[in-house]
Amino acid sequence: MNPEFTRTKTYLYCEDDLLSRQAMDLILKRVMRADNVHIFEDSTDFMSRLVALPTPPDVVLLDIHMKPYTGFDLLRMLRSDPRYQRSRVVALTASVMNEEVKTLMESGFDGVIGKPISVATFPRIIERVLAGESVWHITY
Repeated sequence: MNPEFTRTKTYLYCEDDLLSRQAMDLILKRVMRADNVHIFEDSTDFMSRLVALPTPPDVVLLDIHMKPYTGFDLLRMLRSDPRYQRSRVVALTASVMNEEVKTLMESGFDGVIGKPISVATFPRIIERVLAGESVWHITY
């Protein structure tokens, strides 16, 4: 793993669960020592908040089951805006069944990470995603 490679990237996490947001904040900032971390507490006004960020995120981590917009809705918004074509978009979800993974793949996600997230493996998964690999990491 190359900590410098992942540390200098920009991350956005959109998640409506407080504990999940806190855990991801710790993983990104303390474990991965990421300098540029943005966390949205829900999907309300997603695009206007995204455009207000100083730079487009390199990695966008999306909870799938949110309101008012789902992770699928947010993915469509991201993919339709040329400013975010290079952003790698990864779904984070606790309900990872084979059929949902197929739907996530077909929808255009660059990967999925099953919850609960492993602090030990998460940095390596993100490094692979940043390297252009599609990662379908399912935990049970």
